[in-house]
Amino acid sequence: MLPEVKKILYASDIDKGSRPAFRTAMSLCAHYNSEVTYLHVLESQNASTDNIMKSLLKDESMQALYDKGIENLRVKLSDRIDRFCEAELEAEDGVEVSNISSRIEEGTAWKVILEVAEDMDADLIIMGTRSHTAVGSFLMGSTANKVMQKSTRPVLVVPLFNDAK
Repeated sequence: MLPEVKKILYASDIDKGSRPAFRTAMSLCAHYNSEVTYLHVLESQNASTDNIMKSLLKDESMQALYDKGIENLRVKLSDRIDRFCEAELEAEDGVEVSNISSRIEEGTAWKVILEVAEDMDADLIIMGTRSHTAVGSFLMGSTANKVMQKSTRPVLVVPLFNDAK
């Protein structure tokens, strides 16, 4: 007998081509009458940029500007996610918008995905992966790969389409 899936964590980069993973999450949501948390991770910049930002943010006024900018970005991303979900949900899906909540977090994507899954006690993590090269196709995306390697929860990885094809 398959386990109940009441809480689904759907991790997405909100990029074009992510529809197949979203459709999979909605299908499972309808099947199990689950709740879905739509997670988008604001990834940290590279080490050089991080060091520059840290030195600039020592000044309280700069930190306040940074915090305000991040909060504005969170609001815009949350609105974008809400609009995407409303536009993508179809009557035959059997999923209500109220079954979907969104979270926008900062950090290294694979680590944040695992932390949020733990925090919400997710029964399943769903995410997409896209490859840009032949080697990438063989090895799978690094975020999806790390989540699969480190997760103690089931992970469903859905191949995404590259619009460049």
